[in-house]
Amino acid sequence: MSRGPDATTLLERRLRIAAEAAGVTIAIVRSSATPWASATFNGARHRLTLIGEGAAFERWVAGLPDADLPLRGHLVADLAVRRNATGDGVDVEVLTVEER
Repeated sequence: MSRGPDATTLLERRLRIAAEAAGVTIAIVRSSATPWASATFNGARHRLTLIGEGAAFERWVAGLPDADLPLRGHLVADLAVRRNATGDGVDVEVLTVEER
């Protein structure tokens, strides 16, 4: 029996939905996740590279750290955006935790 999509898949879908709602087209060119746990929570650290163009993309990216990104069964606990070293997009680092 399947439990549904994992947190990475949910996060990618939510980012695409949020971008589309803002009138922005994005491409997710890299995505990875590493399991993460603390004494009280389980989750994952996600790293994604997003590419987009124009002022709308820049505004949308600037607002990502404060954006509401609901994920079924998970919470976005932290999100940081950085220009990537190659200058062709942004790297987004996200910590998700499982809801109990």
